[in-house]
Amino acid sequence: MRTNVPYVRFIALLLTLSIFSTRSYSQSITTDNGKWEIGLGFGPMFFLGDLGGTAGIGKPFVADLDLPLTTISKNIYVNYYANEWLGFRVAINHGVLEGDDAQAPAKGGAEMDRLERNLSFRTSVLEGYVAAEFYPTVFFEKFDGLMGKLRPYVLGGFGVMKFNPKAKLDDKWIALHPLRLEGQGMAEYPDRKPYSLIQKEVPIGIGFKYYLKENFYIGLEVLHRQMFTDYLDDASTKYVDYHVFDTYLSPAQAAQAKRLYYRGTYQGAPGYVQRPDDILTYQRGDPTENDAYFSTILRFGWRLNAENARQRRQLRCPVFY
Repeated sequence: MRTNVPYVRFIALLLTLSIFSTRSYSQSITTDNGKWEIGLGFGPMFFLGDLGGTAGIGKPFVADLDLPLTTISKNIYVNYYANEWLGFRVAINHGVLEGDDAQAPAKGGAEMDRLERNLSFRTSVLEGYVAAEFYPTVFFEKFDGLMGKLRPYVLGGFGVMKFNPKAKLDDKWIALHPLRLEGQGMAEYPDRKPYSLIQKEVPIGIGFKYYLKENFYIGLEVLHRQMFTDYLDDASTKYVDYHVFDTYLSPAQAAQAKRLYYRGTYQGAPGYVQRPDDILTYQRGDPTENDAYFSTILRFGWRLNAENARQRRQLRCPVFY
């Protein structure tokens, strides 16, 4: 049989490349080549939703922050760098989100309705996510090591978070989800479905790192999480008829629900007496927008075996190594 020389050469080339790629990949997943980073972070976390806010109507993003309710989140990270301009992150974060209508400033504007609504909540948040980081300035660097490098980046990914909104009643924090304060899952309100305490999220952010040493950096990051639920604060739509709580809840839960579902302090004209049915037309939340939150994070990170990898990278292309 006649041998097809080009075909044999092609097969030999594929085998050579396969062996080389396998060896390169085996080397790349070790921790001795500077491709791995571990990090810690902490910083303020802010709720963006129906409850609380600043003066006037609700505003987007930082314009509607309740600074008195600032809490500190804690974060841990592991990064893997496919190359210097592209990294992949796995992170776990924990923090607390709060919203309180009573914190809105009384300036006589649209915020007065929130003050009179008088709702509040607090929830612990545990999240985990994966994200890709893109470092555009790497393409313009002279790669002579990491020390002294300032690297801005953008990131985006996908995550899940666990929450459990609570409100204070008689100096105790009461979980709101079991009380179904907006009629979730009740036959009288078929359009109001129960919500899960584990939700998907999309983290999107920007930040920068500055390498103080070859293997150590500090950084600052703003990370926004867009949610797929409007119930982080347990408020989304209108009030319910309080009689339904007796039908669907235990006597103890019904008593709590009747005190927590409506906490308004609305004032009418002189001599006005509010009837229970009046509140059915009041807005409890805004169902047209989902909740969100974001954090500003001071980061500290360590590149594993970066000094060993530096010598190898200096002999290679500054972007692909």
